[in-house]
Amino acid sequence: MAVLPEKVADISAGDLAVRFHGRDGAPPSGGVIAVPAGANGRVASAARRIDARLDGALGRAITARGLKGRAGEAVEVMLPRESGLSRAFLYGLAAPKTTTAPGDKDNKTATFPKNPPPSATEMTTTQAAERAGAVLYHTLSGANVEEVWVVVGDARLAVSLAEGALLRSWEFSLHTRGSRKERRRLRRLNIVLNDTRTATADFKQREAIARGVFFARALVSEPPNRLYPESFVAAARRELSPLGVKVSALDEKQMRRLGMGALLGVAQGSVREPYLLVMEYRGGAASAAPVALVGKGVCFDTGGISLKPAGGMEEMKYDMAGAAAVTGAMMSIAGRGARANVVGIAGLVENMPDAGAQRPSDIVSSASGHTIEVLNTDAEGRLVLADALWYAQTKFRPRAMVDLATLTGAMVVALGDFYAGCFSNSDELSRDLLRAGRAVQERLWRMPLDAHYDRMMDSRAADVQNIGGGRMAGSVTAAQFLQRFVDAQVPWAHLDIAGVAWSKRALAATAFGATGFGVRLLDRYVRESVERRGRR
Repeated sequence: MAVLPEKVADISAGDLAVRFHGRDGAPPSGGVIAVPAGANGRVASAARRIDARLDGALGRAITARGLKGRAGEAVEVMLPRESGLSRAFLYGLAAPKTTTAPGDKDNKTATFPKNPPPSATEMTTTQAAERAGAVLYHTLSGANVEEVWVVVGDARLAVSLAEGALLRSWEFSLHTRGSRKERRRLRRLNIVLNDTRTATADFKQREAIARGVFFARALVSEPPNRLYPESFVAAARRELSPLGVKVSALDEKQMRRLGMGALLGVAQGSVREPYLLVMEYRGGAASAAPVALVGKGVCFDTGGISLKPAGGMEEMKYDMAGAAAVTGAMMSIAGRGARANVVGIAGLVENMPDAGAQRPSDIVSSASGHTIEVLNTDAEGRLVLADALWYAQTKFRPRAMVDLATLTGAMVVALGDFYAGCFSNSDELSRDLLRAGRAVQERLWRMPLDAHYDRMMDSRAADVQNIGGGRMAGSVTAAQFLQRFVDAQVPWAHLDIAGVAWSKRALAATAFGATGFGVRLLDRYVRESVERRGRR
């Protein structure tokens, strides 16, 4: 086929330089500062000396503007001419205030956030600091500020603020030029605090995680004429191999020998060769079973013969967001030197409607030996995952297996763009994943698996059919289909990220487009449930 594009999935876009300075650090003459507003009509204690030097101008601005010091607030302040600074900003750092529910004044446990931000219903102090950093980045960039000196109280909040700003800084601009690419935005973030050593060490870890998020976003953002199975593999090899990840890929002949007729059936309508991408990171004990992360990588999904409507089909370039999340997570895990063994698997195909494409009513044989009746060629992701899951569990014997996929529109109907669905055969694995998601504000909602729904996938012509009957419980029946290819002894979870992989509006820590959902969640899961438990 065509020669690989010279540059695919460039993760450098939006790089923000972050530096931590001790209390003696100060902006140069004519510099820009950002100071936290307190909740009591005064600046936060960390910046009161600065306000005193400015003759109380910051405190007066807090009162005049009615600022509450909550994350999400960021305003510019007029300064005295003799201040020596060019500009100053006030920003909020505290979590949204909770208040007693109406009609329940005596019940102290019935609380809810007042005016919750769109990205969360509740936040910890560090999550609020992350949001503050993202909002501050957006505000300063809009004000044409390229360098700022930010005062923060302690190292923990400083690192979270810096992480929020870093995550918000990334934009996909590989294929743009001129004024849009060269527009002014915040490029240097100087944070003034007491404990620079702790903050610097901690932020190095956060940077590694953020790079994984950026890689996932870049992969999802690439157009399908540039990102297809072969170029996806090349990009993964280029970025992950230097981090100590062993990257390999099974081609069509190898997959055919393994009996992967489900995955290959999806790919047969495309001129692009399919691949099963395999990424192995060994940071734990040699004898320890790995965690397996499996991603759906349909690099473009037309629906095949069961063709999708034209309206909105351009968005189907992100039908490989599960594979991107797994690949980004592998970058994050390896980049920070995790003490764990992790394997990433991505089934990479295109679903196209040419003369050789798979047809409704075709029956294919999977690597597990199960036969599958294909009733709808637009229910293709589950076919790809069926063979990828089987390969992951038989080849690597994982301690746990998690797959991510933009699998069903029914998931978007059920949960919208706020939660991803979590289906699992393990209560412990579900709890670990939900806890990891809450910690990084990538939220999961547990959905049911039940024999009742499983019977809806029974076929009269094969072992299983690829869609259930009618429009009912579409996301559940898809998960039930996948469960048939998972050994019951393997703790497994399926995350349907259809509603959260792509955003049509700017979020706190994400610009319009690819969110990178799943990268931080998976990294957190490995950190908390694999690394820490392994050290106990």
